[in-house]
Amino acid sequence: MRRSLLFIPANNPAMMQNSLLFQADGIIYDLEDAVSIKDKDSARTLLTHFLETTRVNCEIIVRINGLDTPEAKKDLESIVSDAIDTIMLPKADPEALSNLDTLLTSFEEKCHLKKKIKIIPIIELAMSLLDVRAIARAKRVDGILLGAEDFTKDMEVERTKDGLEILMARSLVATCAKAYKIDAIDTPFTDTSDEEGLIKDCILALKLAMNAKACIHPNQIPIVNAKFSPSPEAIVWAKKVVEASQKHETGAFSLEGKMIDKPIIERCQKILAKARKFGL
Repeated sequence: MRRSLLFIPANNPAMMQNSLLFQADGIIYDLEDAVSIKDKDSARTLLTHFLETTRVNCEIIVRINGLDTPEAKKDLESIVSDAIDTIMLPKADPEALSNLDTLLTSFEEKCHLKKKIKIIPIIELAMSLLDVRAIARAKRVDGILLGAEDFTKDMEVERTKDGLEILMARSLVATCAKAYKIDAIDTPFTDTSDEEGLIKDCILALKLAMNAKACIHPNQIPIVNAKFSPSPEAIVWAKKVVEASQKHETGAFSLEGKMIDKPIIERCQKILAKARKFGL
């Protein structure tokens, strides 16, 4: 259950240290696009030292390089430990996810890890979108991120602020994520100076059933957290519904002039679970 995930370059020690100050639900330490090929080794060393010496009170995610590159195994050899929670896999497909599961199992056994590392695949290619159902149900996957920049490049269309060109991709990712009870994570909004645009983008993502959003700048986190959290009004209503449902053991009932049945009760229970998770 997430709202905001913040990308941080793994080759920037100041930004990595400052990442602890932000209120993101998860930090994505990026070994892939944010790091040039000549800096890959030093970034791995820096990130490993940071994770070994720093206590972080949110989900720790590492975006590794693609499994079709020699860098991916080096990434895993460096960073797999109990200090990380999740691996983010770029340009995901079912075969790569199966291979990553095998590699993680091997590292977990060799390193005697106390927990099972999760995976967030990124949908960045047209073929990945066609495979999104298989990706959603793959082992270890507990969230899917839509990567709109690479996706629109692969589709040979312009990436725009209104997002019409990724409407179907957003909907399909969200639908498959919901079907398999995992997080639907929306693509970042790339104009970090446009707060109004970010708000509109969050509202659209919510309407399409996304429940979280990736961020590329710390100033986006308060807006994303606010928009992807249950509102105070929703929490109050959900409490009323759940409390009333406990007095009506069977069938539908009326509450403040509204008909309440099982789907509405279950939705209210989810709202309260989110509220508890996020301290609301």
